[in-house]
Amino acid sequence: MVKRAKRIEPGPGQESVWDYPRPPRMELSDERVRVVFNGVTIADSKNAFRVLETSHPPTYYIPPEDVQMQFFSPTNRMTFCEYKGAASYYTLNVDGRIEENVAWAYKNPTPGFREIDGYIALYPGRMDACYVDDELVQAQEGDFYGGWITSKIVGPFKGAPGTLGW
Repeated sequence: MVKRAKRIEPGPGQESVWDYPRPPRMELSDERVRVVFNGVTIADSKNAFRVLETSHPPTYYIPPEDVQMQFFSPTNRMTFCEYKGAASYYTLNVDGRIEENVAWAYKNPTPGFREIDGYIALYPGRMDACYVDDELVQAQEGDFYGGWITSKIVGPFKGAPGTLGW
């Protein structure tokens, strides 16, 4: 039996992931998004998109011109999202520290997500640090989703054991 999640009521200036739509919505963010791996800032952008989906913290898609792409190499891994299409993955290598299949991009996504074509998303839990407007991000639990949790987002969040059926 799947236990249903109980929505946390958002406070002033907060969003509940239970108010996000399904199918997901994409929106341009004016927040500064930064990613640090092995002591190197590998991404720094004020032009990222947030993808918002019911029960998930936002996933940030960063324009490739704001990512240090020389540290990324494509892998053979691919996944499919019923809303965005086929995702291709990347391995990250910064000075010999390697994380395989840690980032992904949609190349030729579905029409509703064309604006994130080639943009890079990554798992914040596998980075040294990710920031949204200088706030350190908490990673969404689990190894499937790449949500970024800040103090502005309340759950509960899908991803932890026992939440798959939400």
